[in-house]
Amino acid sequence: MSIDLLPALRPERPAWNKGRIIGQKRPLLPKHVWSIRVPLEMADNRRDLALFNMAVDSKLRGCDLVCLKVRNVFVAERVKERASVTQSKTGKPVRFEITETTCQIV
Repeated sequence: MSIDLLPALRPERPAWNKGRIIGQKRPLLPKHVWSIRVPLEMADNRRDLALFNMAVDSKLRGCDLVCLKVRNVFVAERVKERASVTQSKTGKPVRFEITETTCQIV
């Protein structure tokens, strides 16, 4: 088939990511972390605060974070110092330390 018979490929609408920042995002600055943490503490929203603190500690993806079970971070009536979670995307185990502030919330 010759090139002359092929239809012209023209986009009918602009790309969904035109003008947006794509790729890896910059990490949160401490002032951004506190601007999220303080309202959660003031609203006494312990579950969301615990999840947010675990996200900051572990640097896990959201899908891995919500799959955490109590037994992953809590044993013998106390919070573990270190926890291990298997990432769903890579299948590799990730060990992370749970900070004191997160221990108090959990």
